[in-house]
Amino acid sequence: MTDTTTQTDAGQANDLPAPARPFSAFERLVAWRYLRARRKEAFISVIAGFSFVGIMLGVATLIIVMAVMNGFRTQLIERILGVNGHMIVQPIDQPFNDYADLATKFRNVDGVVEAIPLVEGQTLASGVGGAGTGAYVRGIRADDLEDLKMVSGNIQTGDLVGFATGEGVALGSRMAESLGLSVGDTITLIAPEGDVTPFGVTPRVKGYPVSAIFEVGMSEYDATIIYMPLEEAQLYFNSEGTVQSIEIMLADPDNVDAMRGAIEQAAGRQIFITDWRQRNRTFFNALQVERNVMFLILSLIILVAALNIISGLIMLVKDKGRDIAILRTMGATSSSIMRIFFMTGAAIGVAGTFAGFVLGVIVCLNVESIRQFFSWMSGTVVFDPELYFLSQLPADMETGETLTVLIVALGLSLVATLIPSWRASRLDPVQALRYE
Repeated sequence: MTDTTTQTDAGQANDLPAPARPFSAFERLVAWRYLRARRKEAFISVIAGFSFVGIMLGVATLIIVMAVMNGFRTQLIERILGVNGHMIVQPIDQPFNDYADLATKFRNVDGVVEAIPLVEGQTLASGVGGAGTGAYVRGIRADDLEDLKMVSGNIQTGDLVGFATGEGVALGSRMAESLGLSVGDTITLIAPEGDVTPFGVTPRVKGYPVSAIFEVGMSEYDATIIYMPLEEAQLYFNSEGTVQSIEIMLADPDNVDAMRGAIEQAAGRQIFITDWRQRNRTFFNALQVERNVMFLILSLIILVAALNIISGLIMLVKDKGRDIAILRTMGATSSSIMRIFFMTGAAIGVAGTFAGFVLGVIVCLNVESIRQFFSWMSGTVVFDPELYFLSQLPADMETGETLTVLIVALGLSLVATLIPSWRASRLDPVQALRYE
């Protein structure tokens, strides 16, 4: 008799429905139903919509800003390193009167692409109608200027034929525009340190024909730099037979520390070496700090949107108290209730993050067109090159940073759903149905 009873109880136990698996179709169906609020629950749906939009805009804004900051840094480095040397060698014990031989020795060092002797000086440039501006003259050999692809490859008008003959000069497009100059016109250069006379030092004034006008895309360079043939620059700045420095271009600009020993050994004399990181340290440090601060500030936007998810889910739990109680009395476990509301909140966060990613990518791919459109609409120059250094608005999306943004957004969204979901799972069915 006992055996028969035991078998009967076992058969009844086998007939009971097995508990639903985590994240089963039933739980997903209920979670999806709670996302589609009815008319009387429209306020909850509005809150969920604002949470979605907030996360989407936060993620998109963060991706766009970080991409633009990366683009600025990349473009500035390319232009700075494309115009200036990676390593700058200056004399200590005696002038560089054997600069041609030294340049050849440096060029033969493994890892060195180019070695360029330079004569540099500050002048006042005057153009048509007495317009004047400060200019930075760089005396350089014609072959070396040809090797500077950032300059020789971006000549807007004219050519380097006149420069090669030692007569003409090359200047930036913004300087030519401010002075009202074009190819063939004469630019007058005034140097404070001129000839010594019985009446004192007289400024040196000399005119040069404009052979070429270039545009490297960095307003600071396009508005200030003038390239002059080396021999002529030596005469103009009273530096006959010598140069002030030799700029060295490396195959890997980040390898400057490892190349110092080889350069010093090749020189065979006392030299002073500086590199591009030392000369631009303040600028790039400020840019890095700005990137970090912008990331933190814009992450707060995502955090605020995540808090909206919390408030929306808490209101949803209060509104669905009767439904939760009925589900519990029908056999739903507390963990099942928690997973239902977790999926409801997570769906908002995941959908908002994905939509923000798509929007951010679209804007980053068309950021320059968008800038031009708003400039046309407003009639003003958005992101003035005079203030932002670059003539175009760049955007460079890095995979690592983009993944970091997505992980942060998803993490905040998922964490935000835990508290309301836990509260829903702890709801007492008796208390929920007491006043129904």
